[in-house]
Amino acid sequence: MNYRECYERGCSALNDAGIEDATLDARLLLEHVCGTNRNDLLVHGDRPMEPEREERYFQLIAKRSKRIPLQHLTGVQDFMGLEFQVNEHVLIPRQDTEVLVEEVLKELHDGMHILDMCTGSGCILISLLHYSNDCSGVGVDISEEALRVAWKNSERILSEANSENVLGSDGVTENQCWEAGTQDDGVATTQATFLRSNLFENVTGKYEIIVSNPPYICSNVIPTLMPEVKDYEPMQALDGMADGLFFYRKIVEESRNYLTGGGMLYFEIGYDQAEAVSGLMQDAGFTEINVVKDYEGLDRVVYGTLVK
Repeated sequence: MNYRECYERGCSALNDAGIEDATLDARLLLEHVCGTNRNDLLVHGDRPMEPEREERYFQLIAKRSKRIPLQHLTGVQDFMGLEFQVNEHVLIPRQDTEVLVEEVLKELHDGMHILDMCTGSGCILISLLHYSNDCSGVGVDISEEALRVAWKNSERILSEANSENVLGSDGVTENQCWEAGTQDDGVATTQATFLRSNLFENVTGKYEIIVSNPPYICSNVIPTLMPEVKDYEPMQALDGMADGLFFYRKIVEESRNYLTGGGMLYFEIGYDQAEAVSGLMQDAGFTEINVVKDYEGLDRVVYGTLVK
């Protein structure tokens, strides 16, 4: 079987399984297995497939047919122009969340300290640090498995070969804190630290910016989500409890103790949560509260400033 024949058979299998983006997913899986790009399908479609690659490709097609997310099969997802490793322990970074990062970047100045609550893959914090100068930050999550993914992403994207895994202190037990360092003229500096904590439980210090994409889907809505989400993404990263606002309440209330005067709090929100989250922030003393829409015109980000 040649390259194009494998692709066409993959498309057919995914179409039969009801995969919405069957042709795209079939191509991306083929490129993943063969290390090729989209031009190869046009230029080298008659090239014979190696039997072991053909077998591997159709194994992945079978898994995708069972609605396992494409990103769990390839192990990566692009976000903010960067490639992040992902697995079943973290939410797959989505384009909507890029709006959150872009809004924070507008206010991010050299030397700021950032707290990323519910960091997951670390895509928000790592992107902010990658596209800023001399900033540092802490990514917090309750899941140790998620933190390991975030640390690996930080090590690769921020630190390349110069990172080292450092045991945290301040009451943080073994394997609960990771630091990713960079080197400049031989001097080690720490850009990102990843901390296992139930929200602010183990957090210390003050931050100019706190940013969060917390679980915000109402519990009774989760069973209605597409199988790729409800069956394969981590439930604790999705479930915002009964009204979807549980984590917003907690973070808004406690963030006051960790923001500097004039510090800013940023949230990603569900499309129908802008009024509720804005109200929580206003009641907690935040001012200059703004709502930002995503690329589809839906409310996606709420942010405000804490005046002490």
